[in-house]
Amino acid sequence: MENSPGENQLLVGAHMSTEGGLFRAVERGAQIGCTAIQLFTRNPSQWFSPPLSEKDVAEFRGAVSRTKMASVVAHDSYLINLASPDAPLRKRSISAMLDELDRASALGIPLLVTHLGAHTGQGEENGLQTLVDSLDEVIDARPDAPVSVCLETTAGQGTSLGWAFEQIAWVLSKLSAPGRFRTCFDTCHVFAAGYDLVTRDAYEKTWREFDNVVGIGYLAVMHLNDAKKELGSRVDRHAHIGKGEIGEGAFRRIMQDPELGGIPKILETPESETMHAINLSVLRELAARSS
Repeated sequence: MENSPGENQLLVGAHMSTEGGLFRAVERGAQIGCTAIQLFTRNPSQWFSPPLSEKDVAEFRGAVSRTKMASVVAHDSYLINLASPDAPLRKRSISAMLDELDRASALGIPLLVTHLGAHTGQGEENGLQTLVDSLDEVIDARPDAPVSVCLETTAGQGTSLGWAFEQIAWVLSKLSAPGRFRTCFDTCHVFAAGYDLVTRDAYEKTWREFDNVVGIGYLAVMHLNDAKKELGSRVDRHAHIGKGEIGEGAFRRIMQDPELGGIPKILETPESETMHAINLSVLRELAARSS
């Protein structure tokens, strides 16, 4: 479903509301100048969602075509925990993840962002192995789904997994079909996890580490969020671009980094109805600003 972006087109946008229908997320994104959007294809706070109708699919695909939206990303449900040691919850999470893949496939969305889950007390090593087993089960059940699952970096709150680049790399190395997986780099999350982005030297060091440990080739999408809490806080609190602990400099470097030019960059900042357009404007200005 991704339209081909122009050579110099910025792939930048925001997570948009689907109130009134999935296609409304595309229309809302286009109205504020998004060339990329992210959305939930089902209610992220409920296990059950009604199946997509033919009308849902047609309206959504039509909106993407009509608006020439260059990149569309889905984010999975907050309830899913594929690393859970609780068998019923893990089974329910796998079922929900399969539904996420089916919905993305039907809608023509090529990227599905997911968190690595939480080990809830079984320990990181056991949690990561459970996650790998769950992801293998999901992909085995949908071998031909035209969707890449993007493992998102996390802040490391509580028992959440994915806060260290090494954890993501380990999961990718153990999966039976690693080619079906990519990564999502969230600026607030990596900063809260202890990876500095503030100065040019820190920015370059963090990206070198990401490339050396995970591999820049796995990067498929970015979440651009400033951070309300300090470096290494392990607290996930998003702030408006340039108004948090990360600051404008890092986002200017991201927007001007040629290695990241083809990566869709998605805002998940607060007060979306009023602030997404403003934060989007800031990112565009930073992309054009002289170094």
